[in-house]
This record gives sequence, structure tokens and C-alpha cells, in this order.
Amino acid sequence: MTVIAFLGAGSVVFTRELLADILSFPELRDVTLALHDIDPERLQTAEAIARQTADQLGCHPMIKATLDRRRALQDADFVINSIQVGMHAATVRDFEIPAKFGLRQTIADTLGVGGIFRALRTFPVLDGIARDIQEICPDAWLLNYTNPMAMNIGYLAAKAPQIKAVGLCHSVFWTVHDLAELLHVPLDEIDYTGAGVNHQAWLLRFEHRGESLYPKLDELLEKTPELRRRVRMDMYKRLGYFPTETSEHSAEYVPWYLHHDQEIERLRIPVGDYLRISADNVAEYHATRAALQNGEKLDLTRDATEYAPQVIHSMVTGTMRRIHGNVANRGLISNLPESYAVEVPCVVDRLGVRPERVGDLPAQCAALNRSFVSVGQLTVQAALTGDKRMVRQAAMVDPNTAATLTVEQIWDLCDELTAAHGDLLPEALR
Repeated sequence: MTVIAFLGAGSVVFTRELLADILSFPELRDVTLALHDIDPERLQTAEAIARQTADQLGCHPMIKATLDRRRALQDADFVINSIQVGMHAATVRDFEIPAKFGLRQTIADTLGVGGIFRALRTFPVLDGIARDIQEICPDAWLLNYTNPMAMNIGYLAAKAPQIKAVGLCHSVFWTVHDLAELLHVPLDEIDYTGAGVNHQAWLLRFEHRGESLYPKLDELLEKTPELRRRVRMDMYKRLGYFPTETSEHSAEYVPWYLHHDQEIERLRIPVGDYLRISADNVAEYHATRAALQNGEKLDLTRDATEYAPQVIHSMVTGTMRRIHGNVANRGLISNLPESYAVEVPCVVDRLGVRPERVGDLPAQCAALNRSFVSVGQLTVQAALTGDKRMVRQAAMVDPNTAATLTVEQIWDLCDELTAAHGDLLPEALR
């Protein structure tokens, strides 16, 4: 029997969607679901969601919920990681403290000081997860959803390279999905390849029946001025390849936009947007918990679009799929640094996740990716070595932070964030 462990199962909205997708596959209707969270109330809610989902879908998985991570990992074939260390309160600190210094952020979960400190909060927990997997279920696949994706996969590649880890993010898929709707082209008729780093990969191939769709997108942009008022569209027109994460995300990975009031207005950039999203997630958790307590049914009417259920189904059944995954760069993208995480096409079947070699990215795309990667590499090295200066150096080379603050301000900001996050950070870096 296939055993799937959920770490951070208390992220109930996300857990609900994954469970619905997993249990919708006939071959996975009798899996064992091991739910783990450190918050008893959230764990109880996750278990209620799992049982309600199974009941509505008419299937009979074995469900167990535990506050003990090691127990959840017992006999696991797949480990889905969606932890968020510090939860909403830590996210608020990641926005409010930089804002005092005049630093603007939009999402703050991938790069910049928000991404750096989210990574540093997450690494100690990843250490424990990796140790437990190696001891309890060494053959399990770790399917990571936790951001900052590239830093987390890069850290695992350096600290626990024997772990079979792949980072899963649907940004490439949804980019193509949304462009297909924009261009009125059936999604299932589009061939595409994305590559780069998570949240800053590029559509290298974007074709309909063998013809590039970029000229059609160019025509649409030319006659639609409002469409040009988006960060991703602006980046595409200047770089020649479409970036695979939202404009809100993309704005804070580069030095060109958030530092300038006129660019924020021109491109309609929602500064601080993730504070609203994070608060909405908390509200949805409470609404879901209340609905379950009132005996209401869950809304399970959605397309199966998350990668983890598809990956599990492919490995269990041998059904071949092609996804985009985040793995250590071991000869996959030749003009990006070795061993740090990259996002590339991957074939998945009973043999596991097998990344495809891309070769060189276009020079301008690789150049932008390298500034992104430099922040992550320094953050990972800070945690591996315990060198506090490297945390500050990571912030110094971050494009948006460097465009906004002086080096002294960057140093002071990191000091204040370190004090604010306290014992959530690695001991050597406090």
C-alpha cells in the first residue's frame, strides 16, 4: 500500500486540494495518508478534511494524524512538504520591518530580504526532516512545495544530497494556461518548455502546431495598451522570453521597478500584496474549519492541476508524464552555477523524476538568473557555515534591495530582522 506523508498538513486549503486530486485517481483511492503538523487544532482540521474528502469521493484511504513527525514518516513512499515556519506572524515581520527602511516588497517569499529570512527560518526544520527521512524512510521521495523553493532545494542538495528531493511549483503550467486563454489557443495543443530558476524560468519554447506563439503575443501587445501595463509583459518585450511567474512576484526579483514610483503606477504593482494574501489564507482556514464543524460539504469541483498527485500517480502506475520540476543543477543548465537548484522539464514514471538537460539558456535570461541565484547561494552558505556576514551579503547583492538601500541600511535591516525572528533562525546566525 502506498503511504503518503503530509508535513505541514495544517495548511488546510492546500492540503484539501492535494487530497482531492490524489483520491480522484482510482489507483490511489486506498492509499495511507499520514498527516503531520505541530499545531494540534490545525492538525485536527486537516484530519477532518481528509475524512470528509474521502467520504465525498466514496473511497477508503487509511488516515492517521500525528503531532510526531517521525511517526508520520513511518513507511512513507512520498513526503509532501508544505511547512511554513513562523506562519502569518513571521510574514508580517518580513514586510513591516523592511517597509520602515523604505524597502518595497510584493510577495517576499522567494528572493529579497523576505525570501532570505524565510529560508533561514526553514532550513533548521529541513535539517530535521532530512535526518528523519534518511533514518526512517530513505527510499521516499520528498516533494517540496515550501518557499523559497530554489533556496530550499539548493540547501538540501548541499546538506543532504542523498535525499530524493524535487521541488514542485505550478507556475510554468499556469503561465502557459493563462497565455493560452489570452491568445485563444487550446491549451492541449500547445507545446512548451520552460527553464531557469523557480519563479524566474523562461518559456524557451511556446508553440502551436509547430509555429511559435510569440508573434501572436506580440500582435496582441501592440494593439492592447493596458496589457502592456504588467511587469511580465514589460520584461518579455525587453528580454524576448516570457517569465514564468506572476507580475507581482517578478517585480521584486529585479532592480528596475519597485524603486520607482512612476514604474509602480505604470505597471500597476501591488506593493505588500502578500500581506493581504496571507491574511486571506488565515481567514479561509477559519472558514473551512467552521464549515466542517457545521457539517457542510467541501467544494471538490476543480481540475487536477497540482504536480504532487500526478507525480505520485506516475510513480505508482508507470504512467509517463512530463512536468517542470526543481532539482539540483548537475549539468542541466550549463550557463548557471552547478549544484544550485534549477527548474527544468522532467519526465516522471515508475523510475522516478528524471530531469532533462537544457544546455545554455539565452544569455540575457541566464544573466538575470545568475543575480537571482547569487542571493540564494549566499543564503545557503550562511546557513552551512554559520557566517552572519553572508546573510548581509546576500541582501547586499539582492537586486531590489541594493537598488533601494545603502549598505549600512541593509546591515541594520538584517540586524533588526534577525532580532525579530529570534530562535526561529539557525542558532549560529542569531
